[in-house]
Amino acid sequence: MSASLHVSVVRPKLLTALSYGAMMSLAIGLNLLPVFLTTLSARFGGEAGLSNEQLGRLGASGFAGLVIGILITGPLADRRGAKLFAVGGNVVMAASLVGLAWCPTYGGMCALLFWLGLGAGMLDMVLSPVVAALNPERRTRALNWLHSFYCVGAVVTIGLGTLVLGAGGGWRAACLLLVALPAGLAVAMAALKFPALSADGKRTRMRVLAREVWFVAAMAAIFLGGATEAGLAQWLPAYAEKSLGYPVWMGGMALLVFSVAMALGRMAVGAAGGRMSPFAMMAWGCGATVVLFVAGSFFPMRAVALG
Repeated sequence: MSASLHVSVVRPKLLTALSYGAMMSLAIGLNLLPVFLTTLSARFGGEAGLSNEQLGRLGASGFAGLVIGILITGPLADRRGAKLFAVGGNVVMAASLVGLAWCPTYGGMCALLFWLGLGAGMLDMVLSPVVAALNPERRTRALNWLHSFYCVGAVVTIGLGTLVLGAGGGWRAACLLLVALPAGLAVAMAALKFPALSADGKRTRMRVLAREVWFVAAMAAIFLGGATEAGLAQWLPAYAEKSLGYPVWMGGMALLVFSVAMALGRMAVGAAGGRMSPFAMMAWGCGATVVLFVAGSFFPMRAVALG
């Protein structure tokens, strides 16, 4: 088959599988930093370490890039096509990881983490509509699996980072080992044709969506749910080490177990399908989150708090 013919046909199964891999790539951008927060604190802050504000700024830089990547990709992907952003997001992440491996300054780290987050944001926005367009007959199942692979990517990232720390390696080794995933995906996706994300003349304007009460409510729920997940994930290893007194490897393992539990939760929701009301699932999930978040923050026994 010639290269031109290969590109001219959409290959749903292969592109869906690569999108699952890209969701794992996205997870690198959000889960690598927390494992190494205390390591980077000592590297850039000397004996006293970086302040909590400076550590928070590292995470905030990545999330600023994530949000901007999402906001830019959203309106442009409909016009320019998904391929540019799926391939570009992986390229930006791969280049950022290489830069982070040799970055000598704190300011440079903030800038490169911003670009790493930008690449992750591009992928975060474009992967769900791509998978939905590729799987019109089993959209819910495919999307649940897609988002489960974010958790798989988090487990791989955290596990690799923890192993590197345990073996005496550091931030540079972890970045260089992980760069293979986004780089490989960029090459593989560049050779494929992507589906259209919307039919000609059928795009819904943002101001029309903004008048829909349920759309606004769903946006608020996603915002609050994402903030809860991200806040815990970004600070869990540092909290386990500095506040609860666990060793560095235990902080990484705690985040890994958190990611496994999140993957199982997403798979369980997907398996439940229409057998349970989504509103009931959201209510129970929100209530449990509040109780467990407070218990984890204030329970006097450190093993229970970490659990």
